[in-house]
Amino acid sequence: MNIVKTTSLLAAEALRIGSVVRRIEMVLAVLLVSNGCDSDLADIDLPRPSAEYLDELDEIAEAAAFINETAIRATVAELAGDAYEGRGPGSNGDRKAQAYLAQRLAELGYDPGSADGGWYQRVALVSVEARAPESWLFVADTTEQGGEYRLARGVDFIASSGVQTEVASIVDAELVFVGYGIQAPEYGWDDFKGVDLTGKVLVVLNNDPHWDDTLFEGKRRLYYGRWTYKYESAARRGAAGAIIIHTDESAGYPWQVVQTSWSGANFELPAEGRVETLQVAAWATYPSVAAMLETAGLSLDALVAQARSPDFRPVALNLRTSITLENEINAVETANVLGLLRGSDPALAEEVVIYTAHHDHLGLGRPNLAGDLSDRIYNGARDNASGAAMVLAIAGAFQALPRLPRRSVLFAFVGAEEQGLLGSLLYARQPTFPPGRIAANINYDSANIWGATRDVVFIGKGKSTLDAVAEQVAAYQGRVLVGDTAGELGRFYRSDQFSLARIGVPGIYVKGGSDFVGREPGWGPAQMRAYTQRHYHQPSDQLTDDWAFSGMVQDASFGFQAGWLISNAQHMPRWYQGDEFEPARLRALEAVR
Repeated sequence: MNIVKTTSLLAAEALRIGSVVRRIEMVLAVLLVSNGCDSDLADIDLPRPSAEYLDELDEIAEAAAFINETAIRATVAELAGDAYEGRGPGSNGDRKAQAYLAQRLAELGYDPGSADGGWYQRVALVSVEARAPESWLFVADTTEQGGEYRLARGVDFIASSGVQTEVASIVDAELVFVGYGIQAPEYGWDDFKGVDLTGKVLVVLNNDPHWDDTLFEGKRRLYYGRWTYKYESAARRGAAGAIIIHTDESAGYPWQVVQTSWSGANFELPAEGRVETLQVAAWATYPSVAAMLETAGLSLDALVAQARSPDFRPVALNLRTSITLENEINAVETANVLGLLRGSDPALAEEVVIYTAHHDHLGLGRPNLAGDLSDRIYNGARDNASGAAMVLAIAGAFQALPRLPRRSVLFAFVGAEEQGLLGSLLYARQPTFPPGRIAANINYDSANIWGATRDVVFIGKGKSTLDAVAEQVAAYQGRVLVGDTAGELGRFYRSDQFSLARIGVPGIYVKGGSDFVGREPGWGPAQMRAYTQRHYHQPSDQLTDDWAFSGMVQDASFGFQAGWLISNAQHMPRWYQGDEFEPARLRALEAVR
């Protein structure tokens, strides 16, 4: 008997015993409280899943034991190894990762899940590597305003091409500050006020209005606050370019992440006749933009203050600029790796629960920020070899079930997530099941590598009836279910569940908790902040000896148990009335009636 099998059986027995203990604790707690007994147990608000869910989840306890540290660690070590060269889209390492995942799914007994009967859903990409000038010149409209200012490439600005052509250019364009660059009628907010911005370069703040809970959703960032929305919004208004002002707080990560993520080749789906495009999509640091505006006699701080009002109107900055990017264009290809488990119910098998995790990372890059020339591999161990490993472990657990789920289950390892969720976007455009028959999506991206937690984070909590499922599973695990603990980062819109939500599919984006067992309060958030500052999108995101896998086992088990309940429920989940994705769901359901 191999070590994985032995570990799984031991874990299964522990789960069985733990389940019995949980039942006894719950019964004792209920009896003590009902009898008014003055006991410590009476003061504990123990999670209490209903008897129905207890029976369901106890049934799959042995299968859940196939989710263990040995299995998860082995996959992370494989995918994050130097031989995969960071799994950049279209690279040899990317193809190697796809082949590895397809082989593992085949070994587990899955059927190929692509529409053509194979493992791979091909994702055509266009690679655009823009060569920007070393400096970017901005000239004031009048000499009285101070003349000109130059931003230094990499230090002050990063510029990428918005077009899939050999040259992208802006010629003598006026700069206009557009505040947050948001038009949201449902919130009574319009930063544009009908001003003609054709051919202009828009200077825009990151994030969305967040200082008042009555505006938008307070500190919880919506899609309006994402950089993708900013560029899309500018393109819809015919702008020639857009410059997003970066701060660590508004972006949720330091400038070095912009430097590494936007340097080298960027990837897009083929334009295919797309009309609304920018010539140049750029980032610039807050201090550099502030200094640039001073040459035109303007204060960035004062403009930001103006932008905090719904009465804000675009402000001409009395600056003009030109820039040319020389682009190297190549057609490349990645793929989503799809493995299918067909459901047992003749009717419900036509519906599906989809698990997702992206298999790509940034590939080979420039030397790290310390100038170290020895490591140019962006291994992406946490982001997202860890998520792929957890989903693969869940796939193993599903194959160990005592009976098949009623609905089908699809395991989708998607590509090019780091380039703008491109693999999942392609799947959403070409789904293998009609959107109205996709019951739910459970997504993993960048696991908890610091240990077991008393809580579990459900990003998307409060948006759909998946809340009830997640509450029951958390209770079964003896954990507290919490919503997004970093709502200001807009994480619901930053990973692959967003692509499926846009076609109406409710989702659970599972993130590790922050209340760590055996650690003082605040320890967990401190570890996460340190990771973001030091390792996020850096060559140092590697599997190290200090990784603790117990939290990953918890969170993968959570997703497995939730998926089991969803796959066997009589009715599919739905968005709550009024949710931003409810209209898409209603259209999808109508299409399959």
